[in-house]
Amino acid sequence: MSKLYEIETKKTQKLKLWIYLLPVVGVIPSLWTLYRGQANSEQKKASRLSVVLLLLWLTPYVSLFIGAGQTSELLAFRLLYTNALLTTGYFLICLGLMFRLQQGKSPYLPLINSLIGTTKDK
Repeated sequence: MSKLYEIETKKTQKLKLWIYLLPVVGVIPSLWTLYRGQANSEQKKASRLSVVLLLLWLTPYVSLFIGAGQTSELLAFRLLYTNALLTTGYFLICLGLMFRLQQGKSPYLPLINSLIGTTKDK
């Protein structure tokens, strides 16, 4: 019975980490986890990583979008194109982290994790 419980607990933990890393919407459960403070270290790391990634994407996204509305058509097109590239990069990074998690590795980005003060586990 305890062996089955451990397997289910591991699956639940993995699913929670996977949900935290969903692009855009994963930040809601991440913020909730960080607010409550009742999570293990791996959940806290994944939650912080999710929030930091969202902020690193959202800040330039909003800036480029506002800038595109204030400039000429040619420059606006370039800003919106850059915005699309940035958004694509954010989604690909999130999907890559989710793929790493599916392989049994911890979600890890060297520059971001050093920024938030976490180290590579596996």
